[in-house]
Amino acid sequence: MKQTVKILFLSILVLNSFVLSAQVININLEPLPDVNYDHLSRIDTIVNNYIGKEYSNGVVTLVVKDNQLVYWKGYGFLDKDSSKPMPKDAIFRIMSQTKAITSVGIMILYEQGKIYLDEPIGNFIPEFKNQQVLDQFNEADSTYTTIPAKRNVTFRDLLTHSSGIDYAGIGSPIANAIYGKAKIPSGLGNFNASLLQKMKALGKLPLLFQPGEKFRYGLNTDLLGCLIEVISGKTLDEFFRQHIFNPLGMKDTYYNLPQSKASRLTTVYTEDSLQNIIKWRKGFNNIDPDYPLIPKSYFSGGAGLSSTAMDYAIFLQMLLNGGIYNDHRILSPRSVELMTNNQLEYSYNGVDNFGLGFALTSSISASKNARNKDSYSWGGYLGTTYWVDPKENLVCLIMTQHTPNSHWELFTKIENIIYSSIN
Repeated sequence: MKQTVKILFLSILVLNSFVLSAQVININLEPLPDVNYDHLSRIDTIVNNYIGKEYSNGVVTLVVKDNQLVYWKGYGFLDKDSSKPMPKDAIFRIMSQTKAITSVGIMILYEQGKIYLDEPIGNFIPEFKNQQVLDQFNEADSTYTTIPAKRNVTFRDLLTHSSGIDYAGIGSPIANAIYGKAKIPSGLGNFNASLLQKMKALGKLPLLFQPGEKFRYGLNTDLLGCLIEVISGKTLDEFFRQHIFNPLGMKDTYYNLPQSKASRLTTVYTEDSLQNIIKWRKGFNNIDPDYPLIPKSYFSGGAGLSSTAMDYAIFLQMLLNGGIYNDHRILSPRSVELMTNNQLEYSYNGVDNFGLGFALTSSISASKNARNKDSYSWGGYLGTTYWVDPKENLVCLIMTQHTPNSHWELFTKIENIIYSSIN
């Protein structure tokens, strides 16, 4: 009897250990039999070729298959001028990759029973009650007329970028004019302002179209970040650290990057009129490249974080695991399922679908490209991208700090190599 109990106890320990190891990204295991590592190493050849031709200054790639790290490398330079090599744990300004983290933050509040997806956001920020929609716009002086919105903007509208809110600075010409006149920031870079006050000001401006009518990428996720602060009573930085970063062990993800980690912060590049890569100058596109190191309290839910490929891979692996990582449950499987299923009756880009914070690969796109149907993805303004492919149990990141980039085809080539390496 004692022997039976002992065997049962050991079996439970082994089972628990297996379940826990299946949750985390394993780094030091035997090569996976269904991955052709020789073929995967072609990434080295192609990336180094692009760097040699001065099409790129630095790249980090990371691939996780079946919860196991199969590729993680840095190429080129963290800083070209000083010839400082790119480490694989380099810290990138992830810009709009912040949006997925903010979307998870909203779903945490949803699971706490503090909101529901079709709840009007005006319940929490009154300036978003009884909104108006743009009718006529006068380009000469940026004046406009409006009509009443048919319904209130909801959390679901914001998560799917279908609220009628556009982007400041990088949005449509009309939005740039209206938002610029009202001094609404884009969230890119650093701002000495109050997030709540700027979002209240946004609420008094017209929507560009009726809520739910179509997809328009905009300040929706900055507004979601503000709502997290209002509802939780915590700053977005505090909320993320308590509910996401610390439980997951994301030790290199920050709004305010510590000076002790500044040596791993990548240099930002752009291109001149001849497509030569040049260093991003301060103030270009109203973005100071040093913003991660400038103390700030304006926490943009749409663009403010800096992180590493591994930290972000951990976040994505949590989603792929159904909301759990290293025995820490962040979301329920059903909430992840909601986030990664189509929420719109129309395609967001003419082809693909959109969930609660993610672009979703449609059957049309899957029939023409390497990525499988229902993969979810997004990227960042300064040259980072990610995708998760549930069918292949795959997490992938390609990270640069270079925009505009005349050689974006490098990303597609890397993706093709990854998929052709899976047996």
